[in-house]
Amino acid sequence: MSAEDLENYETELELDLYREYRDVVGLFSYVVETERRFYLANHVDVQVRSAGGEVFFELTLNDAWVWDVYRSARFVKNVRVVTFKDVNVEELAKRELEVP
Repeated sequence: MSAEDLENYETELELDLYREYRDVVGLFSYVVETERRFYLANHVDVQVRSAGGEVFFELTLNDAWVWDVYRSARFVKNVRVVTFKDVNVEELAKRELEVP
């Protein structure tokens, strides 16, 4: 497999992932962004924790979809994320969920 073949393969995977996102976004109420992942979810609980003087976030997501091109099963019933980095949770208005 050449470098060009590999690049084309990865580009096609990313395009397929975007198409899947576009098809499923209307099923979810929240967008969650962490340092490592992007999620769609219908329930999000964010808890601020501290240990040893460090502050971190513990997220629990239910009924979620994970933006990950290499993941075979992107729909997940429950997700627990622990991160020391910023977390962005945005509730999507219904009109934003409509896909053109």
